[in-house]
Amino acid sequence: MAGIRYGWAAAVCAGAGWNGLRVRRYRLRTGKGAAGFRLALLSDLHGAWYGEGQRLLLRRLRQAAPDAVLLAGDMMPDRGPATPLEALLAGLQGWLVFYVTGNHEYWWGRAEEARRLAAAFGACSLAGDSVLLKKGESRLCICGVDDPEGDFLPPGSPQGSWLHQLRLCREKSPAGVFTVLLSHRPERAGVYEEMGFDAALCGHAHGGQVRIPGLCNGLYAPNQGFLPDYAGGLYRVGASALLVSRGLAKNHLPRVFNPPELVLLDLLPDLEKKSL
Repeated sequence: MAGIRYGWAAAVCAGAGWNGLRVRRYRLRTGKGAAGFRLALLSDLHGAWYGEGQRLLLRRLRQAAPDAVLLAGDMMPDRGPATPLEALLAGLQGWLVFYVTGNHEYWWGRAEEARRLAAAFGACSLAGDSVLLKKGESRLCICGVDDPEGDFLPPGSPQGSWLHQLRLCREKSPAGVFTVLLSHRPERAGVYEEMGFDAALCGHAHGGQVRIPGLCNGLYAPNQGFLPDYAGGLYRVGASALLVSRGLAKNHLPRVFNPPELVLLDLLPDLEKKSL
């Protein structure tokens, strides 16, 4: 009986994936000439470590060989030295790296510190900015916005800096080019689709913290509540796509059947007019 109990406990722990790191791959077809790009999405590090100098995370990134690495906010620890993020950024030097703030950077007064740190290691902090990437004949536009927590205004306020940045992103994006918005918040997917972004890459939901495979994709996510619509994965929202990372945090609330993840997105040609 003891052996049976041990086996059951081991299976639960393995499924929960508390300290494991998964590489989760998604593919998205586009008819806008962005085929061939591979993007890596990291979010919600919250001061977690993946080996000395973040070597495990960096090794997985090197193996994946993305064209750009996108950091979707909450990458700073709430308190104490910023060494977990600093180690990651140091290992990413020489890569094309984009960063946007999350709500925790604002809650703990570390948004400007995070931007300075990103800049010191050659990462590009996006705040209503747009960058055009070229790879052979393919073109891809990356843009990004700060977290709306910096507004101190309710969602949808016409004078909020978040909405202003979002409009700037749209205005600066070249017509006819596949445009990816980097934003911390997935629950505002309807706004991203309404503004005409082809895809939004987000974090924040932590995978709903608790998952029951085949039954519940996420129990609770901030700003979405129980049984969130966008806990983690690739979704279709109208004419737009939404990719939500389950995040990298592993040192706060327990993750159940919800391992931390590195997300990869491959953009494919729309040869057969397929959707997601």
